[in-house]
Amino acid sequence: LLQLLLTHIAFIRLAGFATGVLANWAPALFAYYAKYCEALAGHLNDISFNFATTVWAAVTINFGPRTISLRHRDYANLAWGWCPITALGKFNPDDGGHLVLWDLGLVVRFPPGSTIAIPSGMLTHSNTTIGARETRFSVTQYTAGAIFRWVDQGYQTKDDFVKKMTTVEYKAFLATEERRFKEGLAMFSTLDDLR
Repeated sequence: LLQLLLTHIAFIRLAGFATGVLANWAPALFAYYAKYCEALAGHLNDISFNFATTVWAAVTINFGPRTISLRHRDYANLAWGWCPITALGKFNPDDGGHLVLWDLGLVVRFPPGSTIAIPSGMLTHSNTTIGARETRFSVTQYTAGAIFRWVDQGYQTKDDFVKKMTTVEYKAFLATEERRFKEGLAMFSTLDDLR
């Protein structure tokens, strides 16, 4: 069933739409994701991405029939990375299915067929319940932060990477680790950047 969905034109278009959102609204972040996709494809001959139209390594399809996301933060995802979420199903978006962004104090109307991209590793989020006879499904794409680090570490674990370092190299590595998050946030666009 999953393979059937991953090859269905509707899901391919959903993935491509989310990629287009990232490319248009956060072009530097899109380029970052694309660079790592290319690096993975060049290093792992047998890698297969879920969709040819995506820059995210993973997809979750929540089959419902009443998908509800409890309050959480996706700590394993790239901290500053965007996570596109698409709501599907048949429910009244005025009564339920809202996206709650706890850190921002926002409750966002999130009707079926809508896609939103959030930094799910930074923002605590959930969604509200729907009616007893309504349905809600979701499609979410994301990439674990560990994948980016694995590529940066020469396609090896952190332990294997650092054990080969000199003291000077290790200090430089730690400095890079400290800068990484700030550099990641700098990939977000302002409206002035997009003009």
